Amino acid sequence: MEAIIGRAVASTQDRRFYLYMAIVFVLVAFGGFTPTYWSRIAAGTFHAPPIVHIHGAVLFGWTLFYLIQAAWIAAGRTPTHRAWGLAGISLFTLLVCSILVTRVTLMHYEQLAGFGDASLHFSAIAFCSVPLLIGLFVLAIANIQRPEYHKRYLYVLMCGFMIPAVARVFLTLLAPPNAAAAGPPPTFVLIAPTLVAAVLVAIGWVHDKRSCGRLHPVSVGAGTVLIAWTLLIVPISGTGVWLSIARALRALGG
Repeated sequence: MEAIIGRAVASTQDRRFYLYMAIVFVLVAFGGFTPTYWSRIAAGTFHAPPIVHIHGAVLFGWTLFYLIQAAWIAAGRTPTHRAWGLAGISLFTLLVCSILVTRVTLMHYEQLAGFGDASLHFSAIAFCSVPLLIGLFVLAIANIQRPEYHKRYLYVLMCGFMIPAVARVFLTLLAPPNAAAAGPPPTFVLIAPTLVAAVLVAIGWVHDKRSCGRLHPVSVGAGTVLIAWTLLIVPISGTGVWLSIARALRALGG
């Protein structure tokens, strides 16, 4: 009897953890983009191609969708959570498309503004991240019948999605006043927000240790790959191979 009660308490704590972290993700996503996007939208000083606004809406919508899904699980409404799974797949697909189209479009504008090489290097962040994000999502969907795996793949995926928002905070606080006029930043700006994402991943490890008494292989494996892959983008962005690929991708927007 005590074992049954213990498992029930652990299950409740587990559901609350993912709900609370989903709330954190929403706050990070909104707060991170407030200085460079939301506040400027409110002030009427943000000017960009329409695809940028579409991408922003889809990205924030995905973060809210994750929160809603976590809330249904926390409330014990698992059938509702599963019923909306197809909508989640569709939304994620739209999100990936928006990332690619937005970056190609901005590369074209940045080339016209004279930021060609800087744009090519910086674009590695978006294009090289997409395969990893897709891989994590596919693994999450493939493990729908294994909730312990499914939720951890999605958690690591969300940690990855926080990197752009956290990066905006660092750029706002540390960039010189004329940074916008200098074009896209160097790719090493990816390092600090990736380390913050590593902290979010580590929080998941701590939760595993407390709730399961051990580190879950998905949390460790997927989390380690996320951080290592993202950090590798920095040296990859400066290679000749990447520059050739980036030029070909930029031509799609011309």
